[in-house]
Amino acid sequence: MIDKVVGSLAEAVRDVPDGATILIGGFAGAGYPVELVDALLQQGARDLTIVANHAGRGDTDYAALILQRRVKRVVCSFPGAPGSWAFQKVYAAGEVELELVPQGTLAERLRVAGAGLGGFLTPVGVGTELAAGKQVVHVGGRAYLLELPLPGDFAFVRAHTGDRWGNLVYRKAGRNFNPVMAMAGRVTIAQVDAIVELGAIDPEEVHTPGIFVDRVALRTGRRA
Repeated sequence: MIDKVVGSLAEAVRDVPDGATILIGGFAGAGYPVELVDALLQQGARDLTIVANHAGRGDTDYAALILQRRVKRVVCSFPGAPGSWAFQKVYAAGEVELELVPQGTLAERLRVAGAGLGGFLTPVGVGTELAAGKQVVHVGGRAYLLELPLPGDFAFVRAHTGDRWGNLVYRKAGRNFNPVMAMAGRVTIAQVDAIVELGAIDPEEVHTPGIFVDRVALRTGRRA
């Protein structure tokens, strides 16, 4: 019997090793897997690469990992977003690396990683500092950058509802980066608000099929 539900958030992140690349879903506060990140804070992994839309907020969520010097590299679109003072402080001290990726490029790099593609061409960044070290390809007289896939060792996503097969439904804006990150993670862990019986989710309403999900953890740590 397939049952991807784990007993606790701590169990869900137990095997995240030092040096892992972790994709963290969410856009600002919508769809952000808060409890999974909190569990990782307690777990103790270090030398992490974090891929997310922003660079953390305040001294909570993965900004706390940055303040504890447990993040070596951040790949994001908005390192200067309001509240990202922790990253800015540690970055200014030269204690964390940054790869700045335009938001649309970030989403597409994740998507092609999940689709098993070798990359894609985009005009975004041509002629700017973002093009440094990247291959330029000319098509039809126009220059494009070759952007490579962005897979993760783990993907932390947040969904509203899940079942024991790992099928997920997101709530409104919480969908954002979560579906493409779920596809791009080698091990995808979903934090859900509710776990329902098989068949309770209409197949037409599934946003992320269970084939992309390895573990499902209830926010409260208790199965409904």
